[in-house]
Amino acid sequence: MTTTGTTTHGTTTHGTDGDPHVLVLGEALIDVVHRADGRVDEHPGGSLANVALTLGRLGRDARLVTWIGDDERGATIRAWLEESAVTLGAGSTGAPSTSVATAHLDDQGAATYTFDLEWRVPAGTDVAPGTLAVHTGSIAAVLEPGASAVRSLVATARSTATVTYDPNARPALMGDPVEARARIEELVGLADVVKVSDEDLAWLAPGADPVDVARGWRALGPALVVVTFGGEGAVAVTAEGEQRVAAPRVDVVDTVGAGDSFMGALVDGLWDAGLLGADRREALRAIDGPTLSRLLERCVAVAAITVSRAGANPPRRAELSSA
Repeated sequence: MTTTGTTTHGTTTHGTDGDPHVLVLGEALIDVVHRADGRVDEHPGGSLANVALTLGRLGRDARLVTWIGDDERGATIRAWLEESAVTLGAGSTGAPSTSVATAHLDDQGAATYTFDLEWRVPAGTDVAPGTLAVHTGSIAAVLEPGASAVRSLVATARSTATVTYDPNARPALMGDPVEARARIEELVGLADVVKVSDEDLAWLAPGADPVDVARGWRALGPALVVVTFGGEGAVAVTAEGEQRVAAPRVDVVDTVGAGDSFMGALVDGLWDAGLLGADRREALRAIDGPTLSRLLERCVAVAAITVSRAGANPPRRAELSSA
């Protein structure tokens, strides 16, 4: 993958081919947020862009391949990503216009979405040397014509990189949940790490115990499946057993980007633990309980900071350390 620009963030040089990095593949868009009190805000977002942003703020070399327009809203997204040291993949500004997601927040800050978007993978996108992990999910993994290209890239990436996946279901776009689950489980079977929310599983597998579904998904191939339960914490399922962590208690402003920031922190923590890269696949499968517990505790801490303020605004590494 050819990348644009080189940015220094802490001790990490971003955007140089061959350097260790995470490739994030999927949507960036503009969120138009209608709040319960009648206010309307417009700001950059998108599930995959939020994951890349979290990684950039945590000091990682994150490279986002997306599909936005060379327009005013696209410029807003580019500036937002650059400010957090995220490198944009070549061809990512080739869309006719920048996509929009409209979110309606209820009195508890929970969001429901409608979308006006197009998703494609830019021509020429590949998995460059130095790619430790490829992350995808949400709209990018199910919406054609981009979804087929995503699955092909993920299948190719497995030979050299860890594959991480978050279904992050969007019922307004994904149609019938039975069909959506079949497509999602194709990606689960290609992934090494899966993160999924209890809300996603309630839609994909109504009435089923979320941890039971996670156990079934782990049997499809991943080393690690993590189910998040919002303010109740998270449960991780591995071949060795299950690990549960509680979430810190915070005053929730809204939940926008909470799961994405958890996902970014999960990839960051696996990098810290030396568990990214295809050559570390067996070590990832053998992750021990104390390592997994520390990793999950950090993920819920990142998500807690994110929900304590408006919008998808994950913490920076220094901010997380002080917290």
